[in-house]
Amino acid sequence: MTAPLAHFAFKVLTVNIHKGFTFFNRKFILHELRDAVRAVAADVVFLQEVMGTHEKHVQRVPGYPDTPHYEFLADTIWPQHAYGRNAVYPHGHHGNAVLSKFPIVHYENRDVSIAGPERRGLLHCVLRVPGQPHDIHAFCVHLGLRESHRRQQLHLLSHMIKAESDPLAPVVVAGDFNDWGRHAHRILEREAGLKEIFVQANGQAARTFPAKMPMLQLDRIYVKNCKLHAPIPMPKKPWSHLSDHAPLAAVIEI
Repeated sequence: MTAPLAHFAFKVLTVNIHKGFTFFNRKFILHELRDAVRAVAADVVFLQEVMGTHEKHVQRVPGYPDTPHYEFLADTIWPQHAYGRNAVYPHGHHGNAVLSKFPIVHYENRDVSIAGPERRGLLHCVLRVPGQPHDIHAFCVHLGLRESHRRQQLHLLSHMIKAESDPLAPVVVAGDFNDWGRHAHRILEREAGLKEIFVQANGQAARTFPAKMPMLQLDRIYVKNCKLHAPIPMPKKPWSHLSDHAPLAAVIEI
């Protein structure tokens, strides 16, 4: 008789890093942000508004790395990373990224831009954890500013989850949903079976924007096929001046 696999727990962090600048782009703080991200000791990190390249910043901003920001943040801590380029402009581009201590065996960035200049993508990474029967499907999300766009993007996300992940596989969806009206909970639970960790624990999503005095519940961590999950309290400092969004962290057991 085969012994059942032991439960496995891992830590996740999600944060919109605002391209490495403080609120209103007053100061470049990517080095301090890297220290703060490392201090959380997450196994999987979901990042939004990550700079891939920017030719002018490299020349003009002191301390600006000559490598993509996701590589700078990953360094030697997260050996695996994936980047999804969303917004492209004359001097560079930015998008979503996932940093992982587990092997990323597949990733895809799906363009879910609806119309106009606003470019959005869903970064889907498949993570392989030794000894586990199913891969973890991680989706890094940064949805649009318009309600009609977000609804379409939520439907696309739900379709991706059902079409591209095993029905029994653990799923983690994290990022900046820009969901002012809090409609994502209902749509994602009904269409994809997702539950939001902070809603399950506290009765409501966490307030994350603006970081200095959070009022809006824009950032989320949703899960499916996970045995246990719990939010991790995050200190206000130093995070309140590292981005316009506060981070979220949680422990997830599969």
